[in-house]
Amino acid sequence: MSQVFHEIEKKIISVLKIESKLTPEKLENLTKLSPDQIRRGIEWLKHKELIEINESKKIHFRLEKNGLDSLEKGLPERRFLDLINKSPMTILELQKQLGPVFGPAMGIAKKNNWVESIENKISLKSYPSIIPGEKTLKQIGKDGIPEIKTDKDDLTALLQRPDFIKEDIVKIKEITLSKLGQTLDFTNSDSGAIDVEAKVPETYVAKTHPLKDTIDEIREIFVTLGFSEILGNMTQSSFWNFDALFTPQDHPARELQDTFFLDGISSKKIGTAEQIRNVSKYHKQGWRYHWDINEAKKMVLRTHTTCITIKHLAENKPDEARIFSLGRVFRNEKVSYKHLVEFNQIEGVVTGTNANLRNLMGIQREFYRRIGLTKIKFWPTFFPYTEPSLQTMVFNEKLGKWVELFGMGIFRPEVTKPLGIKKPVLAWGGGIERIAMLKCGLDDVREFYNNNLGWLRSATKCQ
Repeated sequence: MSQVFHEIEKKIISVLKIESKLTPEKLENLTKLSPDQIRRGIEWLKHKELIEINESKKIHFRLEKNGLDSLEKGLPERRFLDLINKSPMTILELQKQLGPVFGPAMGIAKKNNWVESIENKISLKSYPSIIPGEKTLKQIGKDGIPEIKTDKDDLTALLQRPDFIKEDIVKIKEITLSKLGQTLDFTNSDSGAIDVEAKVPETYVAKTHPLKDTIDEIREIFVTLGFSEILGNMTQSSFWNFDALFTPQDHPARELQDTFFLDGISSKKIGTAEQIRNVSKYHKQGWRYHWDINEAKKMVLRTHTTCITIKHLAENKPDEARIFSLGRVFRNEKVSYKHLVEFNQIEGVVTGTNANLRNLMGIQREFYRRIGLTKIKFWPTFFPYTEPSLQTMVFNEKLGKWVELFGMGIFRPEVTKPLGIKKPVLAWGGGIERIAMLKCGLDDVREFYNNNLGWLRSATKCQ
């Protein structure tokens, strides 16, 4: 064998060749090594598959306070029976003699029909030669024992009583040489030789998940750009998830095929009376249908994080603001290489007097530049609650084509006016997994959730 061994390993193996099964404590005694040296040596040899470790458990029994008292004076019921063995006694006399153990003693005696009550006195009916638990008490004694040889019922009788017996679980570890270890011979070995070219054990340093790295990076970019993060619940009323964003109540996105509804749960308060009245009015005027408040009360797993930012604007009505929301969203979609039913989304808004589409494109370009995406362009598109609307396209070098990323635009008046928001609102949002795929060079979004240790260990920090 070409392996080089430490002196600690040699001493342990040499002793195990003489005596086959040894505990760590016995190894300390025979090798004269310290406990720490024994622990290290065992780990080294176990890693080299030169020893086998057999672990077992034993229960050590010892008497506690009531058990020790009963060992010295006898079980409470035995003392009780001894007092009335000569002549009947009153309850008051027995209580005075036995003190706090009178109650348990009396109960056990009556249960076993050993006593009877005649003319306010307790008299003996039968006197048992052996009471359950007495054999076990004597066997355990003051010092305790590793195992009990009395019958199980005798032991159980004491285990059920408080502060009589304590069961201590003792773990026993025995070390033996493996078949490979038995072939070693250090008789003529050079104890000073060290193989400096020997391979070290391969270790995998703990690190954060690549998707988590991307999320943290995005959050840091927006914070450094002067944005503030806001938080919100993953469950939202349909009012804030759909109605406040001017999504009609008969829109396909509001059907079970696209959205996860919380069965039988409705929101008790969806907004102020003014907000509800105004949103209802704009829906009736814009979509020409009867707006149903019960539909707006239905609870859903949020389909985007825009519901968080629009609610924040409606409640605070800031003159100027830069805010973003980042978190999980849910869509009832078929899982594929580019779609999941649960994913992470970043969404942000800017509001102010001079907010315009040019500002929005500038913010987006700066964000993409900081995250490492330089080849981008904007395409006109349609979104239900923004006008004008743009789609960000990013060139994927690996696929050799342009791919969709973020959607963005300016909130329509039908979104802002009903909620009392007077300044223009620039908005954008998109899936974080798509950015992470570009940064990690993946073509299947499911790879982030497959827990493939081979990929996770080899994945470098996303750049």
